[in-house]
Amino acid sequence: MLRKLTCIECPVGCQLEINEEGGHVINLTGNKCEKGLAYGQQEIENPLRVLTTTILAEELALKLVPVRTSKPIPKARLLEALAVIDRARLTHPVKVGDVVIKDLLSLGVDLLATRETA
Repeated sequence: MLRKLTCIECPVGCQLEINEEGGHVINLTGNKCEKGLAYGQQEIENPLRVLTTTILAEELALKLVPVRTSKPIPKARLLEALAVIDRARLTHPVKVGDVVIKDLLSLGVDLLATRETA
């Protein structure tokens, strides 16, 4: 199957054409650098995303505190991660960069606060 993607790894925005079969890259063209090759392959074989959302706070000035993952996580596990975050509650003040949930889904990725609550 032929898929077309725009590479987002650098400002050039190469138009990638990827032949893939069964979730594996057979051939990739259109990249002007190695970053495009790596991006295209990852996007087909194991897409990753940084998750940004909010977590419910109890007895704090903010009702919802913005958070993000410290690294990208597998796209296929985003809904699972959101379910964990939905059940969690923030009960103490945090600063930007504080770990809100350590090792989310045992992926070696932390959930970090992106706004101070105090």
